[in-house]
Amino acid sequence: MVDIFDFENLFPQLVLALGAALLIGNGLAWFKHRQGEAPEGVEEAQFRPGRVAFLMVVGVLLTVWGAVTLFS
Repeated sequence: MVDIFDFENLFPQLVLALGAALLIGNGLAWFKHRQGEAPEGVEEAQFRPGRVAFLMVVGVLLTVWGAVTLFS
């Protein structure tokens, strides 16, 4: 049985979660922008494709690093 609160694996789990959140969140923002939807409650919503692409690349790197560290 795997110990959930194993402090040796806690940091890689957090990195994996952060990377997945960056990847999924920015991917959803990009998808909604391509569908023509804007965030609700924001009058001057501005989509920045450079920022989204950069954060998705960071998310991929963190996700891969966290997964490789956990599963190796």
